[in-house]
Amino acid sequence: MPATSVAAASDVAQRQAHAVSPTPAPTDAARTAARNYAIVTASYWGFTLTDGALRMLVLLHFYRLGYSPFTLAFLFLLYEAAGVLANLVGGWLATRYGIARMLSVGLSTQIVGFLLLSMLSPGWSAAMSVAWVVVAQGVCGVAKDLTKTASKSAIKLTAGEASGQLFRWVAWFTGSKNAMKGVGFFLGGLLLDLLGFQGALWAMAAMLAVVLVGVLLFVPPLMGKSKASKSASELFAKSRGINLLAAARVALFGARDVWFVVGVPVFLYASGWTFTMVGAFLALWTIGYGAVQAMAPALVRRSADGLSSEVPAARWWSAGLALVPMALAVLVALEVPALEWVVVVGLGIFGFAFAVNSSVHSYLILAYAGSEKAAEDVGFYYAANALGRFFGTLLSGLLYQWGGLGWSLSGSAAMLIVCWLVTLALPVHKGARA
Repeated sequence: MPATSVAAASDVAQRQAHAVSPTPAPTDAARTAARNYAIVTASYWGFTLTDGALRMLVLLHFYRLGYSPFTLAFLFLLYEAAGVLANLVGGWLATRYGIARMLSVGLSTQIVGFLLLSMLSPGWSAAMSVAWVVVAQGVCGVAKDLTKTASKSAIKLTAGEASGQLFRWVAWFTGSKNAMKGVGFFLGGLLLDLLGFQGALWAMAAMLAVVLVGVLLFVPPLMGKSKASKSASELFAKSRGINLLAAARVALFGARDVWFVVGVPVFLYASGWTFTMVGAFLALWTIGYGAVQAMAPALVRRSADGLSSEVPAARWWSAGLALVPMALAVLVALEVPALEWVVVVGLGIFGFAFAVNSSVHSYLILAYAGSEKAAEDVGFYYAANALGRFFGTLLSGLLYQWGGLGWSLSGSAAMLIVCWLVTLALPVHKGARA
């Protein structure tokens, strides 16, 4: 048989073999990844909507009852502190048992927290009421960070780093959920007016129950399940990039909450704004912040390795952000005319730069994270996020009570300087150890 005929017959046989057992089409994998991404994002939207509503509900309800700025901040402290442990444990549990199960646990825990808060009685003493709200808020804090860690870990698994999807999907996920939180701020004030404190909490618990059913039905049960760390030392043995980024995150979110939680809402109300106006401003600020986060990939130059352009961007944006509260603190000290509107415009500028910073950080943690234990790495990072919110919340009440909005803004500037200094040490290559 001629050699050409043998080669032709061999070629036909190879084509037939491929026809019998074809390799999976990349488009099918892409469709599955997009489907899972959409399901996880939608479920976290539902959670974030109620979480934002809860914050506004508690803040407005108890401020109306005459609670001081520090007491208002204290109501949120356990909520933030619980998030530190919840993120660490949640990342480990999501790796061990799968993301779907941890999403379900987070949503169920939030429903329990809402029902606990709804049991608050007007006849209780102030001390008993504060203690009850702090504990119930702690339960909600655990729920929030279990859900966030599981959701962000799912993005790492569904997005393709090599195809450039990771930054875009992280930015859209983070931006859209913050926009939803802004809608939640408005929803909280609206439900408080329409249904009262208890009725609003029941309505939000029912809403989350619907989301929980969706997660149980549609999220793949074994998504993200892998071999978890066997010891605490292994759990905390993160790369240099993750450790430094976590430290920067503490400072970044502390710098936001030091004015956001108590300082600015109380300042605007004391300046003559109504509760509706205050709630609308915080809602619009958060929605705008989320929108900027979603478009951050268009504002940050991408690099082939995913770090060499993105890390310097984190440094420049944090340096620029630090200048905003510095300038605002000076203007507050000078008591310029129409001060509340100066603050509003200044915080709009702050929100733009903060959104880009936060989006770049959210991308970098997934870029630094390993694939097998992405949930653990993300959990460690968001534990730092919760720690920053804890310190920011505590200082928000203390600094405002001691020195007004000027002190709150000065505290924000100091934290952002620390954030910038830490980002200067971020590695531009993966795998660097601490």
